[in-house]
Amino acid sequence: MLVRTKNLSKTFGEFKALRDCSLEIEPGIVFGLLGPNGAGKTTLLRLVLGFMYPTHGSATVDGFDCHSQSVEAHSRLTYLPGDAQLFGSMKGKKVLKFFARLRPDCDFKIAMELSERLELDLNRRVAFMSTGMRQKLALCVCLSTNTKLTILDEPTANLDPTVRGEVIKIIDEIKQQGRTVIFSSHVLSEIEDVCDRVVVMKKGEIVRDLDMAELKSRHRITAIVDSELNRSDGTEETTSTPEKSGEKAVELTVPEELRDSLIMQQTDANIRWDAEGDLTPVLKWLAAQPIRNVRIEPMGLRRVYDECHFGTTEAFTDPEGQPAIEKKLSDPNQSEGVAL
Repeated sequence: MLVRTKNLSKTFGEFKALRDCSLEIEPGIVFGLLGPNGAGKTTLLRLVLGFMYPTHGSATVDGFDCHSQSVEAHSRLTYLPGDAQLFGSMKGKKVLKFFARLRPDCDFKIAMELSERLELDLNRRVAFMSTGMRQKLALCVCLSTNTKLTILDEPTANLDPTVRGEVIKIIDEIKQQGRTVIFSSHVLSEIEDVCDRVVVMKKGEIVRDLDMAELKSRHRITAIVDSELNRSDGTEETTSTPEKSGEKAVELTVPEELRDSLIMQQTDANIRWDAEGDLTPVLKWLAAQPIRNVRIEPMGLRRVYDECHFGTTEAFTDPEGQPAIEKKLSDPNQSEGVAL
């Protein structure tokens, strides 16, 4: 593993900024750190960088301890902080030349190419650049450095949507070169677009560890069960519903062969399935069931994030748009604490 943390923790007085964080990050992936401000993302990164000493636990980069062997660890990574500070008196091009001379693995030619892609004016002094322009300049320095590990803390902050999209493309290109990227953000769409693996942080703890390919194969299916619909015997569907007539809805049971990939929740006429993997056998079974108003949606990172941080109220609605049932999905890993 390129990065390892074991029971990594950091406490400031009574504040527990990070709690028993254990991670293993393999080479050649984009690893996402997701969470709101104060979740502990930056604290974790600063401990991995060796900028702070842990209260307990350890962290290594490419086998080197991040604190006792910080020089060796730093030689294998490049880091973009969330508030990068550059030389105000220098022009943009001179800044790129400075860092290219400072580190042999920083390629000035690549930095210039990146500045063109990000539409950055290098003839302006840093002091007279906008916040977004300074962010672009810092990105050019960081992304042009050929290291095993690139750590990006809120890299797209202050950037417009077009430039954000270009940064995501560049990060994907870095991954294709076999390099590893740690991408810290609270922008769900960016994390979902570029990351292979994501951990969701809350109050200094890791509450979810997600494989994005697996998550993208999961779907949520919602429908209304109607006992007066009988598709199996060829009779016509009727528009009358059990909830309007007072008749109890038919209860459906997931067949044995689908139980590993289909989780069902049903209350009266309202039903929800969480499906994983190939939907073909699931849809074939659903086609023979007395249901209507079927909706199929990808689970997505948003649902997982909402369930982690503040619980999610999932509401079923009838054809007139009135809620039929609400279910509170709470976070089973919820814990107390404060993070800096």
